[in-house]
Amino acid sequence: MFDITSSKLLLLAIVALLVIGPKDFPILLRTIGKYLGIIRGHAKEFRAQFDEAMRESELSQLKKDVENIAQETEASLSATGKSVEKSFDEARQSVEASLAVTPPPTADPLAHDADGLPIAPPQPAPAQMATSGANGASPAPEAPAAPEAPPAAPGQTVPEAVPAPAPAAEKTGA
Repeated sequence: MFDITSSKLLLLAIVALLVIGPKDFPILLRTIGKYLGIIRGHAKEFRAQFDEAMRESELSQLKKDVENIAQETEASLSATGKSVEKSFDEARQSVEASLAVTPPPTADPLAHDADGLPIAPPQPAPAQMATSGANGASPAPEAPAAPEAPPAAPGQTVPEAVPAPAPAAEKTGA
């Protein structure tokens, strides 16, 4: 707008010195400096208010952006939840359908009893245990077999075996 160079400023100072005079010239310079300071203060205040308004508008824009992101995230999470529920329902239906088709398992190694304890697998026959010792050791000796009763004649009843009484517990006088 104004093109003031140093040569024009020097010419203006010389004219002002001649018109005002050397006695009042320092007072004029002080007054000009004072008003320039006031103008700079107002410009600084205006700039600060302008920057604050820009920050507020940026903050309001950021607030809108964050709200939009929150809405998009909420919509995405709800859609994801619905798809997870749908796939879970499909999986449950397929499991129920497969359980309805297959017969119940007869010997499930992972079966548990009513107390939640695993059901023990069937024990090997005593003849198998005698041939294979634990940890590769020699087979354990077999206990003597109980004597068998002679076969009964026709019309005769066979007496039942009576179990031997358990040994009595010893009492200690303490």
